[in-house]
Amino acid sequence: MQPIADFRFAPVYDLAVASLTGCGPVTRAENQDNFVVIDFEGQACRLEGGAPRRSRVAGWPRGHGRVAVLDGMGGHGHGREAAEAVAAGLLAIPPCTGVDELARRLDALHAELQERFAQAAEGASGSAAVRPGTTLTLLELPAGGAPLLYHVGDSRLYELRPDQAVPLTVDHVPATGAALAGRLDEAGWWRQVHGQHTPQIAQAFILGNTFADPAGLADSLYPLGAAKLPPWLAQWPDRRVLALRADCAYLLATDGFWSCVRPDAFVCHWPLLFAGAADAAAILDRLFGALEHDPPPGLHPDNLTALVLRPLPQQSDETALPTDTPK
Repeated sequence: MQPIADFRFAPVYDLAVASLTGCGPVTRAENQDNFVVIDFEGQACRLEGGAPRRSRVAGWPRGHGRVAVLDGMGGHGHGREAAEAVAAGLLAIPPCTGVDELARRLDALHAELQERFAQAAEGASGSAAVRPGTTLTLLELPAGGAPLLYHVGDSRLYELRPDQAVPLTVDHVPATGAALAGRLDEAGWWRQVHGQHTPQIAQAFILGNTFADPAGLADSLYPLGAAKLPPWLAQWPDRRVLALRADCAYLLATDGFWSCVRPDAFVCHWPLLFAGAADAAAILDRLFGALEHDPPPGLHPDNLTALVLRPLPQQSDETALPTDTPK
């Protein structure tokens, strides 16, 4: 899939998104990732059956946006269906202007879909089956306001600075659970989460969480707020208002991009890789091109979905009142 960039986010943002089953000679059987884009005119795009599906969201207010990436959990079965169900659900949630409202509506969608999949599984097999799940990393873009973040799982939001790529989300993985319990220090957490890749997850949308009780799977989500996180992660709570930098681009991506032996080494190369890219689509072209033509050592076959949001330069109002009024 070539990057899709014909969205209406100007004059505030430049945006592009792309999703592939994988790169290289070996790929997954299907694409279980997904994405959602609702632009400033209510035009929406998501994946259905692995192909882009366009629609219009009725009554969507002009100037409001919503973007997200999702990674369906194939290991739990029905990963694609779970991601598709959440993507469809996101189109039905009204625009939100505050973090609490956004969290309340998305938590309700989590509970609704959890019950729906549970009933479907019981009806098909006569007994409860392994619950599906998906990651969800979402940005709500209120008109004239700062973006709102809602994050569940191990997809990520990166701030692409000129000199480094900085993660702005905390992975919901067992290592983070160990850090919450005080069993893993800062250096150990960075080494286990960003210095290597382990395909295990401690929380996902629809699935539930093991943060509350590592011995069992709880139905509800367990948002990692600043009070729950260790001090060295407290600046990145799951649900918060974001302050975007004008000199940066922002990457929402699923974990196929760092499913390799040394993901930190690959990510450290991103500023050089993206230097001089003219727009969001060019950043995606370079990112997918790197995996196709110069993949990092030990890259595992996985689905790949990435969305780039780039703030556009804002013209200041040059009209001003005179400092001295003639008498």
